[in-house]
Amino acid sequence: MFSLRNKVFIVTGAGSGLGRELAVKLTGRGAKVAACDINEKTLEETRSMVSDPELIKPYFLDVTDSARVNAFPGIVKAHYKSLSGVINNAGIIQPFVKFSELPESEVRRVFDINFFGLVDMTRSALREMDRNQDGFIVNISSMGGFLPVPGQGVYGASKAAVKLFTEALYAEMKGSNIHVSVVFPGAMATNIAANSLGGEAMQASSGKTAVPIKSTTPDVAANIIINSIERGKFKIFVGKDSNMMQKVYRLMPVTSIDIMAKKIRKMTAG
Repeated sequence: MFSLRNKVFIVTGAGSGLGRELAVKLTGRGAKVAACDINEKTLEETRSMVSDPELIKPYFLDVTDSARVNAFPGIVKAHYKSLSGVINNAGIIQPFVKFSELPESEVRRVFDINFFGLVDMTRSALREMDRNQDGFIVNISSMGGFLPVPGQGVYGASKAAVKLFTEALYAEMKGSNIHVSVVFPGAMATNIAANSLGGEAMQASSGKTAVPIKSTTPDVAANIIINSIERGKFKIFVGKDSNMMQKVYRLMPVTSIDIMAKKIRKMTAG
C-alpha cells in the first residue's frame, strides 16, 4: 500500500466529472493537487469543493498546447517543491457518427487531446519527478480502448493508443519507483458529451448520444481509481460493464464485437 498523503499530483480535466472527483478525493487523502482544465469557471468550482485551499491550486491548461504542457510540470514543482505524479484524465469523445461521416478536423482533435496531450504531459512529468521516491503515472483509457464501439471508432482508437502506450511505459518503468497504471472506465454519468461536442453538435446528435444505460457515477469511479493507485495496481477496470466486457473480449473477441455492434444499432435506431 502507498500513502498519498503529501504527494503532489497533476490532474488534467479537473473541471468536471471524473477529473473533478479525482482532484477532490485526492485532497481528502492528504494529497496536494495541481488541478488543470480548459474551463476556468468549472475549475474554480472544483477548487471551491476543497476545504483546505493549500491542498489544491487551479491552472488553466489546454493539453493540445505542447509548449505549455511541456513546461507545466516544472511550474507545479516550483510551486509545491516536488512532483509525485500525474493523472492524465482530460479527454473528449467524437460525434456519434460512422468514420466515413467524421470530418478530418475531428479525427485530429480527438487524438490531439486524448493521446498526444497525454503523451506530452507524461514525458514532461517524468522529467520533473524524483526517481528516488514513489511516483505515479495514471492514464485514463476506456472500455472503448479494448472493445470497439461503432460510431466511436476514432475515440476508441485514441484510447487504444493510450492503452498500448501505458502498457509499454509500465514495462519500461518496471523495477523503478515510478508506478504506472492504466484505467478502463465503462459507461460513466458525466457531461463528457456536452464538453466534447458543444451545444449545437449535442443538439444535432442528441438522438444518438442520449442513450439510457446503466453507468458508474464519477465519485464511485474516483474511489475505485484512487484505492487502486494506493495498492499499486497496473490495470484498473471501473464499472461492472468494463470488468465483464474485458473478460468476454479476451475469450470471444469477434463475438463481443458483434454483440456491441448489435447493441449500438438497437440503441440508436430511429
